[in-house]
Amino acid sequence: MNDAMINRSKIIVAIDGHSSTGKSTLAKALARKLEYTYVDTGAMYRAVALYCLRNNLVDVSGKVSDLLAGICADGKSIRIEFRTDDDCARTFLNGEDVEREIRSVAVAAAVSPVSAVPAVRKFLVEQQQLMGRDRGVVMDGRDIGTVVFPDAELKIFMTAAPEIRAERRFLELKAKGENVDFDEVLRNIEERDRLDSSREHSPLRKADNALVLDNSHMTPADQLGWLLLRAEAVIYAE
Repeated sequence: MNDAMINRSKIIVAIDGHSSTGKSTLAKALARKLEYTYVDTGAMYRAVALYCLRNNLVDVSGKVSDLLAGICADGKSIRIEFRTDDDCARTFLNGEDVEREIRSVAVAAAVSPVSAVPAVRKFLVEQQQLMGRDRGVVMDGRDIGTVVFPDAELKIFMTAAPEIRAERRFLELKAKGENVDFDEVLRNIEERDRLDSSREHSPLRKADNALVLDNSHMTPADQLGWLLLRAEAVIYAE
């Protein structure tokens, strides 16, 4: 490692955007390149949604129980951790590896109404801000550049056509052996867009100073190259 790498400034990279745009994949790759900490905030919300499903705190219509606010305020019933094993970050809920389960269609359908609960957002935003207090982090989610770290040095807003995002998600789930229907996946994508953008608290929106990355027709390598150039421009700015 050369002197320039050693003396570089540490920044916060905030990556927001629509579901199934590959935010986590890109954020992980950038964090590895920069030797930064990666925080998957979407996994944190998914873990809370899974907790709700397991404890009957969300019904089939998406209504979330008022009990959840008290559970989040207590701060003891839900413990979320990230552990890295063979360069793979995994999500743990109360000590249990739930990485595979939080990527299911059932959790995807529950995560938007659960994440719209103010107590949930407050609970997780506080944890996320603690994770990034020393900077040197890449964090992706829905409100990182607008709420969690409005002072982030680099903000990215990722998007892609709904049909392309649905196809990516469909293929990902099929590869995991799940029996899914493309139209159902597309409806879930479109409904999540609607809920994420219209919720009262911390809605999904592009920060005023965020750079837009439409990756509808970009390879993962193209995306990483694009983002790495912009991150290095900020890190090494005089």
